[in-house]
Amino acid sequence: MWDGSSKTPKGLRRPNDPPLLILTSLANGPKHGHALAKDIEGFAGVVLGPGALYGAITRLEERGLIEPLDAADRRRPYRITASGATTLAEAVTNMQRIANVGAARLGLVMGTMG
Repeated sequence: MWDGSSKTPKGLRRPNDPPLLILTSLANGPKHGHALAKDIEGFAGVVLGPGALYGAITRLEERGLIEPLDAADRRRPYRITASGATTLAEAVTNMQRIANVGAARLGLVMGTMG
């Protein structure tokens, strides 16, 4: 799952990366596509169009990072898998490390910005 050129999980390179946003959204419970898009817009301020959202869902499912649940209606909910949670944790840890270094180099105290 790792990109050979860095310690960043392949496909999880930017804080606004659709796979990262989807995994983050699913970390607090299963959601269908529309609910994912609304949650992501709410916590990240990122609007994912249907192509980006469903393309990323397909790739995450193919990699075993999320899985579909039985649908009660035409909406198909997804949940994060154990592998997806591990991948998300690694990405978050890496981003936190980078944020901490950036904050330290800028003389900022984390948690007091904003």
